[in-house]
Order: sequence, then C-alpha cells, then structure tokens
Amino acid sequence: MKAEVTAFFDEATFTVTYIVKDPNSSSVAIVDSVLDFDYASGRTDTRSADAVIDHVRKHDLRVEWILETHVHADHLSAAPYIQQQVGGKIGIGENIRVVQDTFGKVFNEGTEFQRDGSQFDALFKEGDSFHIGQMRGDVLHTPGHTPACLTYVVGEAAFVGDTLFMPDFGTARCDFPGGSADTMWDSIQKILALPDETRIFVGHDYKAEGRDEYAWETTVGAQKRLNKHVGEGKSKEDFVRARNERDAQLAMPRLIIPSLQVNMRAGQMPPAEDNGTSYLKVPVNGL
Repeated sequence: MKAEVTAFFDEATFTVTYIVKDPNSSSVAIVDSVLDFDYASGRTDTRSADAVIDHVRKHDLRVEWILETHVHADHLSAAPYIQQQVGGKIGIGENIRVVQDTFGKVFNEGTEFQRDGSQFDALFKEGDSFHIGQMRGDVLHTPGHTPACLTYVVGEAAFVGDTLFMPDFGTARCDFPGGSADTMWDSIQKILALPDETRIFVGHDYKAEGRDEYAWETTVGAQKRLNKHVGEGKSKEDFVRARNERDAQLAMPRLIIPSLQVNMRAGQMPPAEDNGTSYLKVPVNGL
C-alpha cells in the first residue's frame, strides 16, 4: 500500500514533520514533531504542533503513533503536547538508553533521571514492526548520526530522519557523542538496499546551494545515483574521510543544549524546582 504523507516544514529549524496515513482508514502516525522554542527568552510556543493537530482534527484522523527518528539536537519535540491533545503512543529506538546515559552525565542529571527509556511508550529495535491502521511499518536501526537513529519504512515510504538529506545536500554529521561516519555508511547501505522506487522523506532540508525551493521527498534510486556523499562512485573510505573533515568544521546546532535535555525525556521539560519553574542547564565547556 502507498502511504498518504502530509508534510509540515518549520523554517526556523529546517525540520519536516510528517503525518503518515493508512489510505484505507483514518489511522495516522506523526513523525518528528516540533515544539517552537525561543532561546533568548526561554519561552516555548506550540504553533508548529498546533498546525499538525489542526490537520488531524479537521480530517477526523486517529493518531496511533508519535514517532521520533532519534533524539534531535536541533529542535525540541512536541510529542507529549500532541499526545495530550490527540493521543498516540510515543516511540523511539531502544538505544535511547545509550543517549540518556551519555547526556545524563553531560548535564549531571543525577539518579532521579531514569536512563532506561521509560519516558517513552515504545522502544524499537532492528526488525520490529508496528501498524498504522492496516499498514505495516518496519524498523531499521540506522545509527551513525546518533546511536539511537531509526528509519521507519511504512508501505513504500521510508522516513530516514537525519541519516540522509536530499541528494544535493548529502548526509548528516557524525561527530556527536556516539556518532560514527563508519557506522553511518553501513546504515545508509541498509536504506539504499530498499527498492529503487521507495520514497524517502528526509528529516531536514537546508536548500542546497543553487536550489531555490525547500524539498524533502526523493527516492532510493535518486539517492543511489545522485547523493553527493554516498551516491554512485563513492567509496566508504571516501565518505568517512570527507564526512570527518567536514564535521570538524561545523559549529554546534543553535538549539543543541535545550534540545538534548528535553528530547531525551521524550519531549518533557526537566522537573520543576521548588519555585515551580523548570530550568535548562548549560554545561560550560561540556560539549
């Protein structure tokens, strides 16, 4: 079956959120939601999530899953807000535990922060499956950008998160804790082994040089031929060398500090302190 996919692009973080619908029912999954956050004021806003919720309500859709492809470092997840409004189970890769352990230490979270993934409703591993109505979704573990990265294959559509971008932009960075360009190459080969006609939906788009419009849908065949980092004629050795050289020049994402603290908690803010306010930490020289 061909999944019906509706995209919502957040230009502030260059993130694409997807509603993935079973064509034969009202059942949907929401992939990689966005909670708007102004770092200067510390204020959150739900306008991006509300656009997704409005679509769900307008079309009388039933949210079965709220899926995260990984613990994002460039935007905050709106998963718990969406779940409160329209339901659905929140799912992520089982290696969230690795990410929680790593960044629990970075942010000195203490023993009260659970590092077992229990903040999420479902933890997926390679080979797991789930359903959106009558549509089956299959889980590929595709680490490299982070240890917990997943690709969700729903019908003939693959939601790859940050593993692959549009062919003219290449692939995601691999220099975060637990990341690996060598591992990323192997993960991408899993995706490229899918049928050429498989639609690929990327997690971000930054409008590659020379392209006027944002884009987020391509195919496995196009990636195999044209991806500037891993396409035809590129070797693993070439990729690893080029990726590592490029990553060494990149600054940290603008929202990495708040994003990691929130997203490793399944989109929840850190517990409020005795004055009723939640605080985010900045680890000085910690990243």
